[in-house]
Amino acid sequence: MEPDPFPEELADALVGVQRLIRRRLRPQMAAPPLRGAEVELLRLIVARPGIGISDAAKDLYLASNSVSTLVNQLARQGYLTRETDPADRRAARLLPTPAAEARLGEWRTRRAELVRSQVSRLDEADQEALRAALPALRKLAVNLHEETEETEETEETEETQETQETEESEES
Repeated sequence: MEPDPFPEELADALVGVQRLIRRRLRPQMAAPPLRGAEVELLRLIVARPGIGISDAAKDLYLASNSVSTLVNQLARQGYLTRETDPADRRAARLLPTPAAEARLGEWRTRRAELVRSQVSRLDEADQEALRAALPALRKLAVNLHEETEETEETEETEETQETQETEESEES
């Protein structure tokens, strides 16, 4: 029996729409161009000002050193600042600059205008189908997020158990 092609078709459609939106908007945005991971990090910092690098890495499912590199790049470009965390002087809190908030606001506005104009070109039935699909797409995103968190928690638990077992065997 052939596997259901729907999951792959859905993933391809979602990725394709996202890629085309980025491709259409990039030329309209001020330089320097930002990569996807940079934009994701900026969006997170705007949504959660004061977040630390390790928490940002967990939320974005990236390695801490990758987030540190992104932080350095965005700080050089004037999109974020680092403050020492008063609770832990070794840790930094990440804060968006007005330039970051303006850039993300411009991106959201232009993205909404682009999508609005393209959706208006669809017939009423297709527009309604897209509206009706939104709750299911949001649930899919939540499920993917939760499953990723569960997988990470299981991996962390297994790593901790392996470390404890190694330490116990070394002691005996």
